[in-house]
Amino acid sequence: MTDTTLLSVEDITVDLPTPRGNLRAVDHVDLTVGAGRTLGVVGESGCGKTMLSRAVLQLLPKKAKLSGRVMFDGQDLLQLSPEKLRKLRGRSLAVVFQDPMTSLNPVLTIGTQLIETLQEHLELDMATATRRSIELLAAVGIPAPEQRLMQYPHQLSGGMRQRVAIAIALSCEPKLLIADEPTTALDVTIQAQILDLLAREQRRRHMAMILITHDLGVVAGRTDEVAVMYAGRVVERAPTPVLFKKMRMPYTEALLAALPKIDAAPHTPLPAISGRPPDPTRPLQGCSFSPRCRYAAGRCHTEKPSLAEAESREHLYACVHPIETG
Repeated sequence: MTDTTLLSVEDITVDLPTPRGNLRAVDHVDLTVGAGRTLGVVGESGCGKTMLSRAVLQLLPKKAKLSGRVMFDGQDLLQLSPEKLRKLRGRSLAVVFQDPMTSLNPVLTIGTQLIETLQEHLELDMATATRRSIELLAAVGIPAPEQRLMQYPHQLSGGMRQRVAIAIALSCEPKLLIADEPTTALDVTIQAQILDLLAREQRRRHMAMILITHDLGVVAGRTDEVAVMYAGRVVERAPTPVLFKKMRMPYTEALLAALPKIDAAPHTPLPAISGRPPDPTRPLQGCSFSPRCRYAAGRCHTEKPSLAEAESREHLYACVHPIETG
């Protein structure tokens, strides 16, 4: 862990008991995020992205078993008391959830939710907290912010609700913001606005950010590094330009191929990834992606590859038959 490393996730494993047996949601994951840097975490639904973020936030289900270490700003989050964690979340460690309708309280006004956050963490008086709330709503692009303070979440559009959620997350100037699929429920034009807003605020505040998404296109121009997850494991990790130029993992290649191309003819079918992700309660002996991989052969079905270095220590991949790059 270097001086510039803000978050270090070390050998994190999350197990969940289910009626069908133990479900390994996160499988021995290591990640780091530097101060002021942006990490993209990419993968299909069910690959463990959200569960990894909840392990960082210490917001796992009650029966979940967590092992490993989560070092944030010099503190091991797994060793902190619930009270210290509560003070840390919102103040230094903030999150924007996938659906703003469920993350905002429907029976409290926008103003109440913002002002309470500021008073709890920054101990501001009512007048100062109200003034700051208006400034925050204006900063995230909400028109007539004074009027919006009096409104309830159901009176706002989906895009506006997500902007409010971002304003609440940014209200206490956090060191790390986790954005978990922040644009899933929004239409395409609003998606771009929300992502641009997050990127702008991240740069302006020199804040570290983890951007969780299923879409490689989202992370292309907005992250410094990308970690690709599959079946609870990180299967490829690299600086963003390197990943797009010299990806080695067939799963990363398949995710990229599934993106719509601007120059493609109308109604061109998108290449889907064949098959389905593995059942997390029935782990495979070999590589988890091998049943769906067009390169799979021999050892792929019997050995689980560990992360290995490509051309540099910054580019890691877990594959027996990596894609050969020129």
